[in-house]
Amino acid sequence: MANSLPNFASSGCCVLLLLVSIFIQGGVQGSIGANYGTTANDLPPPTHVAHFLLESTIINRVRLFDANPDILQAFAHTGIAVTITVPNDQIPHLTKLSFAQQWLKSNVQPYVQATNIVRILIGNEVLSTTNKLFIAGLVPAMQTLHAALVDASLDRKIKVSTPHSLGILSSSTPPSSGKFRQGYDVHVLKPLLSFLKATNSPFMVNPYPYFGFSADTLDYALFRPNSGVFDDKTKLLYTNMLDAQLDAVFSAMKLLGFVDLEIVIAETGWPSECDPAQVGVDPQSAADYNGNLIHHVTSGNGTPLMPNRTFETYIFALFNENLKPGPTCERNFGLFRPDMTPVYNIGILRHTASSSTPLNPSTGPGPVLAPASPSPPDGQKLWCLPKRGADPEALQRNIDYVCGLGLNCGPIKQSGPCFMPNTVRAHAAYAMNRYFQAMGRNGYDCEFEGTGATTAVDPSYGKCKY
Repeated sequence: MANSLPNFASSGCCVLLLLVSIFIQGGVQGSIGANYGTTANDLPPPTHVAHFLLESTIINRVRLFDANPDILQAFAHTGIAVTITVPNDQIPHLTKLSFAQQWLKSNVQPYVQATNIVRILIGNEVLSTTNKLFIAGLVPAMQTLHAALVDASLDRKIKVSTPHSLGILSSSTPPSSGKFRQGYDVHVLKPLLSFLKATNSPFMVNPYPYFGFSADTLDYALFRPNSGVFDDKTKLLYTNMLDAQLDAVFSAMKLLGFVDLEIVIAETGWPSECDPAQVGVDPQSAADYNGNLIHHVTSGNGTPLMPNRTFETYIFALFNENLKPGPTCERNFGLFRPDMTPVYNIGILRHTASSSTPLNPSTGPGPVLAPASPSPPDGQKLWCLPKRGADPEALQRNIDYVCGLGLNCGPIKQSGPCFMPNTVRAHAAYAMNRYFQAMGRNGYDCEFEGTGATTAVDPSYGKCKY
């Protein structure tokens, strides 16, 4: 940081600490990531992408479809959680321990000290390839790579998994009837699930309501108001297609005796443009799906069969990719254009957070106090962040003020989980939000002389928790 944090406490310290205990809410928040594909010739340099995600968005995780060294280097010291992928055609080789060890030495170990690599995926939708060599080698390759991670003392930091399409299900409607395809269920998926449970790794799926909707079910797919779909067996009502897809996977896992594994959404998304005959594809529909998705998976509501939980989710995709083959929609799943401007607004940019105008601007270093504002709708949690373009000197004053009150600023001190990136803006984000949460999340508690704004999406990244 530009200045050292103050160590003094004001006379209001005890009052504020009491408020902290009253107002700060616990609970695990879902994480929002993006699939960072590179099938394009017009994308910005990886260093620009890493800086943009860290400074300007709430995306705190990325999934790569390879182990691109330039991208791994670019994400060094950002704290953003990175998932890398071993291509399908390497699966047969990866069943040999010597190959797995060499793969780690070449693709992971040179970067792992600086880059927050958290997961290695063995292939992508391997069962859907119907390639017998890949399928037979999938679980052995996962086991072998895990053994190599153990040898390198990286198994606690980096987990091994593999993502599946919903083609692994032979039945999915109603959700309670979900079951895996015969043959794959016992011979591949049961040992795979056993491995994931033993290594505390998640089961990863790629649910796409986009590929399952019709004109009649568009609202159901987009989380818009609709009459819902009733499951006669469980007597549960489904109001969106994603929940139904996830619960079908859960039902299939339950049949094999696995009900306590974490499920991660490795891919899901909605295109903003397609060929003219395609209904339900436009920027507004894409914004409805992805915006509602973020709110839903981070809300803690869960699904009808998996209530009260959040889901780590990776939106497909980070950018529009102009060299992807197939119909027009395949090139238009991106949240951002190559110039890093949003294709549509879903509140994923930090500076798009809403802010009210101070009613009694102050010249003091503390936050501006205004008349009480109403609570967020439906108990929605909010976070406080600096506005884009806020003066660094003003942000440093905010840091000094908040930390001087005695609130815990340890996470933004050197070696703390929120110290990196070591910028005034990043440290101010943590300090301002700390104050905002402690004081009860009123709108005026995020004014800070007009430098603060609230957002409904958790800005946490890596081990830095807001």
